Amino acid sequence: MARPLSLDLRERIIRAVESGLSRRAAAERFQTSASCVIKLVQRWNETGNAAPGRMGGHKEFALAEHEGLVRQLYEEQPDITLDELHARLAAARVPVGRTSVHRFLKALGLTRKKRRSGPQNRTGRTSPQRATSGARVNPT
Repeated sequence: MARPLSLDLRERIIRAVESGLSRRAAAERFQTSASCVIKLVQRWNETGNAAPGRMGGHKEFALAEHEGLVRQLYEEQPDITLDELHARLAAARVPVGRTSVHRFLKALGLTRKKRRSGPQNRTGRTSPQRATSGARVNPT
C-alpha cells in the first residue's frame, strides 16, 4: 500500500501552486501525479490543512445500530433463512444488502448452517449405490 506524501513535500507543492505554477507543472516538478496535486490543493482550499487524512481502519457494520432487532428476529425464529431475515429487515425499514446481513451475522457468531442433529430431508437412497473404482466385483 502506498504511503502518503510527507508534510514537507505537501507544503512545497502548495506553495508552488500558490506562486503561480499550474497543478500539472507542479506534479511534473515534484514527480507526483496530477490528480495528487489537484486533490491536495482542493484539500488545502477546503480545510486549510495539508496533512494527510487517516488511512485504513475499520468501518462499522451497516447493521450495528440495529443489532437488537437482528437478535430479536433470530431468537423468534432460530431457523430463519438469510433471505427471510433480509426481507423482515426490509419490512422494518432497515435498508441493507443481503451480503451485509450475512457478514453481520457471522461477526455476531449467529450461524445459519443447519445442524447435523436435525432430521434428514429425505427418507433414504432412491438409487442403488455404485461400486467404487478399483473395487472387486464377484461375478457369481
